[in-house]
Amino acid sequence: MVSMEEISQALQKGKAKIVQELVQQALDEGVSAKTVLEEGLLAGMDVIGVKFKNNEVYIPEVLIAARAMNAGTTVLKPYLNESGEAAIGKAVIGTVKGDLHDIGKNLVRMMLEGKGIEVIDLGVDVSAEQFLDAYQKEHPDIIGCSALLTTTMSEMKNVVNAFEAAGVRDKVTIMIGGAPVTEAFCQSIGADIYTPDAASAAEAAKQVLTNKHNA
Repeated sequence: MVSMEEISQALQKGKAKIVQELVQQALDEGVSAKTVLEEGLLAGMDVIGVKFKNNEVYIPEVLIAARAMNAGTTVLKPYLNESGEAAIGKAVIGTVKGDLHDIGKNLVRMMLEGKGIEVIDLGVDVSAEQFLDAYQKEHPDIIGCSALLTTTMSEMKNVVNAFEAAGVRDKVTIMIGGAPVTEAFCQSIGADIYTPDAASAAEAAKQVLTNKHNA
């Protein structure tokens, strides 16, 4: 019998092929897709998230673990669909207009997916209008804006303004982050949540969705 701990460990070591094999084996042995996802894959990504936050692992290790996570979820997807397991929520993320940095954003995407959240990634150089269009098309719970340049931070205010002008500001949680961004800046532009790193962003997003489901 495959233990969920084995899957978690293989994921943490970034062994994508082994993760795939173990996930398939567990499913063949009758373990539910939900259990494999939550106690195997997500549990492993949680450990990586905590280690990343504590500087015990770095970006390359996170990327390798995320790749193993993706390998595992590829095997799981058809089973999750069959059992009607939905994602816990949806987030639309992007790096704001004028900014082409994507490493931080990509880490956030992986960490969010690692919490069982569906992510629509708009890429880099995303305008306020594009964020709003994506909201109207996808109806996400969360909008995540990233900026690495002080010169592009003001774009985040434009995103908040666009949602206010469209009358949908109270229907979505706007999260912001990036090297120059601070809690004070977050409050000054009327965004909802600022987090200093990808792991905290994923934790905050999960909390938002938990609160929403319990409301």
